Amino acid sequence: MAASVRSASATGRSSAVSSSATRATRDAKRLGGQRRAVLALAAIVPLLILWYVLTSVTHTVSPGRFPSPHDVYQAALQISHGNGYAGGTMSRQVWQSSKLVLMGFAVASGVGVPLGLLMGWSRRAEALINPAFLLLRPIPPLAWIPLAILWFGLGDGAKIFVIWFAAFVPAVINSHTGVRNLDPTLIAAARVHGASPPQIVRHVLIPGALPMIFTGLRLSLQASWTTLVAAELVGAILGLGHVLIVASLDIYPGMILYAMIWVGIMGAAMTKALGVVEKRVIPWRS
Repeated sequence: MAASVRSASATGRSSAVSSSATRATRDAKRLGGQRRAVLALAAIVPLLILWYVLTSVTHTVSPGRFPSPHDVYQAALQISHGNGYAGGTMSRQVWQSSKLVLMGFAVASGVGVPLGLLMGWSRRAEALINPAFLLLRPIPPLAWIPLAILWFGLGDGAKIFVIWFAAFVPAVINSHTGVRNLDPTLIAAARVHGASPPQIVRHVLIPGALPMIFTGLRLSLQASWTTLVAAELVGAILGLGHVLIVASLDIYPGMILYAMIWVGIMGAAMTKALGVVEKRVIPWRS
């Protein structure tokens, strides 16, 4: 009876220690996030002040070369009300660009990740696919615009294709690298215990490669946004890239910078959302 009481007491103490450690870890992460936010503000605020001083106070930088905060504010007002600018309000422009980026990214991920896993898992598949991939890999996404127009016309299909190609390459390379970096003894141990090839892929290959897969997905998402402006050269009537093109023709620096800010905001927001998904899928890495 005394032994049982001591065991229960020890278990209670262990649970309390574990709970305290969990709380301490959670508090440390929250404090770390707050410190990062403070450092980010400490880096951004001086740049904003310097921008205001150089463009609005001392006029060291002329409005024709770089817009002042007031110019950007006026551009924001113009595109946010009435008919907006370049065919629509900012909400419509952001939605159109986000839709294209997400569709191109989804197709690239759905094709590139399985292809990279296959090439990493099978030497025969790599020998068959890799020569063609090595030929396509150096071609910049911009070079595909003429063919994209011929194949898909001037609609969204051509734009999605250009974004897809930009996002496809990082997804393949990192998925392939993730499989190749796996410890071979893990796969050998799974085979010794009677795991079938599908079970090895599901329970060893994919979980082991997930960190590199998500690294590739982040790079793919960033490539999608950096290719957006080029993709929207293909007969676009809406989108952030279209706003940038029209504003450059109108020599409208305030609108150019405002559209660039929105590209940065949406790219950062989507990357943050992907990071949340990554923490849920592979919590042991967070």
